[in-house]
Amino acid sequence: MTGVRAALGVDLGTGSVKVALVDEAGETLRSASRAYDLSSPHPGWAEADPMEWLHATTAAAGHVLDDGEGAAVVQVGFSGQMHGVVLCDESLEPVRPAITWADSRAGDEAADMQSVLGPEGLAHLGSPAVSGFAATSLRWIRVHEPQALERARYALQPKDWLRARLGGMVATEPSDASGTLLANVDEGSWNDDAIAWSGVDRDLLPPIIGSSDSAGEIHLAGRTFECVTGASDTAAAIAGLGLSIGDGFTAVGSGSQTVSLVPQPSGGISHGTHLFATAGAPGSGWYRIGAVQNAGIAMRQALTWLDATAEQANAALDQGVQASDPLFVPYVAGERTPFVDPALRGAWRGLGLNTSREAMLRSVVEGVAHAVALGIDAVLGAGAQLPDPLPLIGGGSVDVRFRQLIADVSGRRLAPRDQPDAAVVGAALLALGVSALPASGADDVIEPLSSAHELLAARQQRLVEYVQHGHQQ
Repeated sequence: MTGVRAALGVDLGTGSVKVALVDEAGETLRSASRAYDLSSPHPGWAEADPMEWLHATTAAAGHVLDDGEGAAVVQVGFSGQMHGVVLCDESLEPVRPAITWADSRAGDEAADMQSVLGPEGLAHLGSPAVSGFAATSLRWIRVHEPQALERARYALQPKDWLRARLGGMVATEPSDASGTLLANVDEGSWNDDAIAWSGVDRDLLPPIIGSSDSAGEIHLAGRTFECVTGASDTAAAIAGLGLSIGDGFTAVGSGSQTVSLVPQPSGGISHGTHLFATAGAPGSGWYRIGAVQNAGIAMRQALTWLDATAEQANAALDQGVQASDPLFVPYVAGERTPFVDPALRGAWRGLGLNTSREAMLRSVVEGVAHAVALGIDAVLGAGAQLPDPLPLIGGGSVDVRFRQLIADVSGRRLAPRDQPDAAVVGAALLALGVSALPASGADDVIEPLSSAHELLAARQQRLVEYVQHGHQQ
């Protein structure tokens, strides 16, 4: 490793942070991760303590750097979960817990924003008005916790707070700004109408600079490094995968994202999808995304109820989904794509005295697969293109039985890529000034089984009908 030019990538996820030492070829030399908690003090809330992010990042970086002798770490790049908001004072001390993307408390605020700005105004922002984005969360805080706003100096995205708290600049960049519902997605600038609706001071928002622009020095694990601004997790993954216009992928983790890189910031808001900026300079690139909130987060919760492991749930798929299985509705945290409804909640449909625990476990995995497939359909329905086969990435999609189920439910050929670290690699590449790596080929292709698709399609239709009508009864 002697003499290798490398960068440190820091990916601040929903449930854990990953730190990786990455060379100019995109190879991960060493990595470490640390977990932290997501709290829900009230139904529908999803909060985190930013100080836990800080401590976890420091611990993971210390582990990587202690064993990273011989690599010249030139800079640090950041990626992170989108949409949340960290309110902090002048010293970057949080004045309240961070509100994350999975939070659904601001449903009333989202409905009001949808009404006030309308489709034309929201098209400039790239997204329908939903809970869990910075704009709606800040409006909720203004109404319910005005004292927190009075104490705040900055309203930052998670990775931007972490970078600044480590000593870097207070700033953001196009990809994270485009996910706030406060910025013009086409040109990468703050939107005056959206800020006025939120009711917060414009000075709370940081300047928007390029993703690879210098963001000062940070102090991490007892060392000092130059850093760059970074990018949102999905935009960093796009960079790490080396994708270009016409490419795309589906990722499964705590949520699920189906992404299509598009040539222009057009198409408005459709099918509950979003238009966000890629990493880079303001106004330099965009992608359409179907953002599903309930993937791994729903599976973990359901498995907790059943006192089961993910391996036990996936093993239940060995017998295949049965027509007599209960139907698990996975929307435990509201939903964005395709339903745009923060009030959605999970359910089991069709439980009977003859329902086995194995059938319930199988239904959990099936329900999550349906959510992923509906996100894929939404992106296609919005007029974006997806490659065939469709790359499948993310730590939540490693089990071969779950991969096959996603193919069977969606009816699409899938190309799994063993690249679970795309976001953290992309963050490091931004720091190294490497714009993109050649996209790697798929290890194999998973063909959907027509024998399974017919049953699964009928069950998916039942799920959709329940979401659209049944849960209101």
